[in-house]
Amino acid sequence: MAQHTLDATGLNCPMPILKAKQALAKIEAGDTIEVICSDKGSTKDFIAFCHQTGNTLLSHETKDDQFIFNIEKSA
Repeated sequence: MAQHTLDATGLNCPMPILKAKQALAKIEAGDTIEVICSDKGSTKDFIAFCHQTGNTLLSHETKDDQFIFNIEKSA
């Protein structure tokens, strides 16, 4: 279970990524954050975001109309 949660439901690209970037800046390395959003393009966006930033995408899933990402902040 993630230590932090960000609800970006209702926000469209690029806002979920920008909000996640801001939230990650406020937490410690090794902490995890769960990001919940409704943007259909978010899966490819978060995969690319984690790859580019070095953060670890621990998991991603789709539940109903929500896309849920668990990210671990890198050092």
